[in-house]
Amino acid sequence: MADQTLSFEIDSGDVLAQVKGHVGLLTLNRPKALNALSLPMVRDITRALLAWQSDDNVTMVAMRGMGKSQAFGAFCAGGDIRFFHQAALAGDPQLEDFFTEEYQLNHLIHRYTKPCWVFMDGVVMGGGMGLAQGASLRIATEHTKMAMPETLIGLFPDVGGGYFLSRCTGFLGEYLGLTGQVLNGAQAVYAGLADVLCPSEDLPSLWEQLPQIAADDLPTALKVVCQPYQAATLSAKQTTPAWWNESFNDVFGLEQLSDTLAALTQRHDDASLAALQALNKRSPLMLAVTWSQIRRARHMGLADELRMERNMVRHCFHPLHLGQGPAGSETVEGIRALAIDKDHAPRWSANSVNDISHDMVGPFFDSPWPAHAHPLKALSDL
Repeated sequence: MADQTLSFEIDSGDVLAQVKGHVGLLTLNRPKALNALSLPMVRDITRALLAWQSDDNVTMVAMRGMGKSQAFGAFCAGGDIRFFHQAALAGDPQLEDFFTEEYQLNHLIHRYTKPCWVFMDGVVMGGGMGLAQGASLRIATEHTKMAMPETLIGLFPDVGGGYFLSRCTGFLGEYLGLTGQVLNGAQAVYAGLADVLCPSEDLPSLWEQLPQIAADDLPTALKVVCQPYQAATLSAKQTTPAWWNESFNDVFGLEQLSDTLAALTQRHDDASLAALQALNKRSPLMLAVTWSQIRRARHMGLADELRMERNMVRHCFHPLHLGQGPAGSETVEGIRALAIDKDHAPRWSANSVNDISHDMVGPFFDSPWPAHAHPLKALSDL
């Protein structure tokens, strides 16, 4: 099929956007950084999606990431945390812009008016999950490495994480958000965070077929595309990962985070020991904040949940209620330990969740802005 000649196209280096046939194709093209998102990338992706949403010639869109040696192999490792660290310490206003515009993009994808397929090969973490989870078809592979690992850097599972994690079966979302557990493709399907399990070797041909697919009846074409993978996908849905068992619904469903940790210490199975080990590496304060975030998000629509997260991330970098500035924040310290000094020895503000009070957690959810001035005031789910 010949490419349609349209005025809109992006080749910024880090984002490639073009229309073939009737499909808008987006490629994240920052492979050396595992396609970690910068503010210009967020803006380019947003521009492309908005242009295609209003273009009658475009009937669907698809997203993928570029690997280090070829297309696919990595989707998106998240936001550029080195930029977060530098911008926080320098007082760079672009840090505020990044989170506002990234969350607007997350909302756009969740509420996109045309089919959106995402190819989740390789790393899909943090901001990559924000791009992927709102898509109408989420394709995972045997190479998928999916996680929301933010508590390891003194942050919380943002980019709508409270929304999509709280909608996992039972209390699996609390487990994933707190521990940062990495899921392979089959486990992503089990968790309800992927729709299809597809061999990575099939991705290039599927991508090339997209222009023809979009020219046909889309619902029928979708069934045809997914049919060869039905058996593997069904098997993945029915196979419980080794790190999870149904009794965890009781453990992570307890009323208080401290109760969950106490329950884990009384258990001696491998899954409980691994969960406890992961939790002990994380910021006790941000574990408590994340616990409250996911519980609150269970009863919130997407727009309100993203507004809540925007409040939270402001307090993460400006924890004034704790008497700290950016340099003393859990988030800046967590990024320092993981990505700047790489000593993997963060100096958290508390040693245990038992040291965390409601007065330390509650203000993370207070809006720093009046409703009429909130940076995400325009978001709506109507």
